[in-house]
Amino acid sequence: MLALSRSSGLFRAALRQHLTPRANISAKPAKHVVSTGEQVIALTAMFLTILVPSGWVLAHLEDYKKRP
Repeated sequence: MLALSRSSGLFRAALRQHLTPRANISAKPAKHVVSTGEQVIALTAMFLTILVPSGWVLAHLEDYKKRP
């Protein structure tokens, strides 16, 4: 009977709702202003990082199909 009461205590602890404190989010202006040129360079680098390898694979797809 003691094992049953212990296991029921574990189930109650698992089913108990945990309250998560609310995050204090406040909008503030940016510390450093990012210029348009910097944004263009960053977005170009991100797109090239993703699109160049995938484009290369798609361009050589027939070569991959011919491999044994």
